[in-house]
Amino acid sequence: MNTENLNDELEPEYDFSKLKVRKVGAGRRALQKNAIFLEPDVAKVFPDSESVNQALRFLIRITREHQPELK
Repeated sequence: MNTENLNDELEPEYDFSKLKVRKVGAGRRALQKNAIFLEPDVAKVFPDSESVNQALRFLIRITREHQPELK
């Protein structure tokens, strides 16, 4: 492939030179093991993983606090 004639539209601030992509091997799908995909309407409310985790931890705490005690 001749790269001299490519129209590169990437801005200079995007530096992918250190990006490591696993094409083969055991670690290839490791990132997908715990991946959870949000519906678009939910993703609008939670912009990142930390906000999702924070909301879920709050829900867990509230649920535990309001459970009737087992005898």
